[in-house]
Amino acid sequence: MSVINIQQKLNLFKEHWTPKKIGELNGQQILLAKLKGEFIWHTHEHEDELFLVQKGTLEIQLRDKTVTIKEGEFYIVPKGVEHKPIAREEVHVLLFEPLSIKHTGNILADVTVENYEEI
Repeated sequence: MSVINIQQKLNLFKEHWTPKKIGELNGQQILLAKLKGEFIWHTHEHEDELFLVQKGTLEIQLRDKTVTIKEGEFYIVPKGVEHKPIAREEVHVLLFEPLSIKHTGNILADVTVENYEEI
C-alpha cells in the first residue's frame, strides 16, 4: 500500500455521479466522486453510507428533512433510509461504504454504476 493523494485522484476524472474506488479496508471501500445536480431517490437496505465533503456543499434530502454537509464535514445515511443527494454546484466527496453496497440500492437507473472503476 502506498500513500494516496486525494486531490491527485480527483484530477484523474471529470464525470459526475460515477464513484471511483481508491482503496479498501475491513470489508469497506473508499470511493471518490464528483457530484453535480440531483441524483435519484434510493435506499440501501443493509448498508450505512458515509459522505465526507472535500469540496463544496452537499444537500441530502430525506423524506422528513434536508441535511446540509459542508467542506470538512460528513454525514452517515443509516441503512434503510431513503435519500436523494443534491449538489447545486460541483461537490467532491469521499465515500465509505461496504463492499456489498449497490450504487443506487435496488433501483436500476441510467445513473447506476454496476462496478466501480479503481483509480
